[in-house]
Amino acid sequence: MMVPAVRTTPQFRAARRFTKTPKGILLFILGAIAVVALLDSRTETALASLAVATATAAAVDMAIAWSTRRAVLFPSGGILTGLIVGLVLSPYEPLIVPAATATLAIASKHLFRSRQANVFNPAAFGLVASAILFSSGHSWWGAMPDLGFPGVVILVSTGWLIADRIHKLPLVLTFLGAHFLLFTVSAIAGNASGVAEVFRSPDLQAVLFFALFMLDDPPTCPTKYRDQAVFGTGTAAAGFILFQTWGLLYFMLAALLVANAGEALRRRWVLRRKPRTTAAGQAKVGPAKR
Repeated sequence: MMVPAVRTTPQFRAARRFTKTPKGILLFILGAIAVVALLDSRTETALASLAVATATAAAVDMAIAWSTRRAVLFPSGGILTGLIVGLVLSPYEPLIVPAATATLAIASKHLFRSRQANVFNPAAFGLVASAILFSSGHSWWGAMPDLGFPGVVILVSTGWLIADRIHKLPLVLTFLGAHFLLFTVSAIAGNASGVAEVFRSPDLQAVLFFALFMLDDPPTCPTKYRDQAVFGTGTAAAGFILFQTWGLLYFMLAALLVANAGEALRRRWVLRRKPRTTAAGQAKVGPAKR
């Protein structure tokens, strides 16, 4: 007896394909990390803060898509941004803070754009703006610092998986190497007390979360391995300077925005150097010298 084939709708097939994409996998991983972090945090305010940030980011993303393109789109990017914002912000901030931070993050994605994509990492932009405007705290509770070594294993294993899938491992490893090298040299040079917390919990987990789930955002970082090495090293150096000079608690996030701006300028420079093409597909060159 033959079993009749099960018909699936286009929406179902599209959803199934999405779950196999890097963005779909990252959404699942961050969702799982959020669940573990919530169980570890043992605070009701963490759930409320995370829910408000995620829902606000998704709603704003959908609203902007509708107002600009008259399209109803699944806000996968908005959900990812909201999750990251909620997992980094202190869960003890008033709920208006995660809502405003998520709104600023999504707005930056649509306001600051190049030809290829958005310039700044949305979550990093929103978190830095929130720290400046509202003096909000960043506890990085989503990095599971209270979970200890098991939390580090979860971060590294899942982050390594997604970084490898999107071909950004050189970027992640270059940043981590430069970051810890700079602070180690600073400690050896006599500033051990000033940088010791960078090597301890919760700062260690925050660095891993940042490198594995924020730094390697595909639209805002380079693709070629050589450019990734420059980007990762530059981000670490900028963060070290910001920390040593001004003692910014959000030095990594601010450094990422600096690196994002530099990457946008580099892309623009590369595009301007490329020869323009004619309708026939041939390179357009200037008049020949006589």
